[in-house]
Amino acid sequence: MMSDSDLTTKYVLQTAGFDARFPQTNQSKHCFQNYMDYFKCVTAKGDDFAPCKQFKRAYHSLCPNSWIEKWDTQREEGTFPASLEP
Repeated sequence: MMSDSDLTTKYVLQTAGFDARFPQTNQSKHCFQNYMDYFKCVTAKGDDFAPCKQFKRAYHSLCPNSWIEKWDTQREEGTFPASLEP
């Protein structure tokens, strides 16, 4: 079993940093923009492109899970309300 100090060194918890495009406390647009930016980045550069992962970390930090699930379903069904083309 891992001790607390082992877990602390293994996992670093952090949230999305400040983004000047979204100065308000309501982070809904910031959440949605990072979700779209991630999939645009993956489409353009592929799943293994490291900078894309920052967008994924940000939207997972900012967005409620229910929104992510809804948007994932919409993408799969082709009904997502925005273009994800780069």
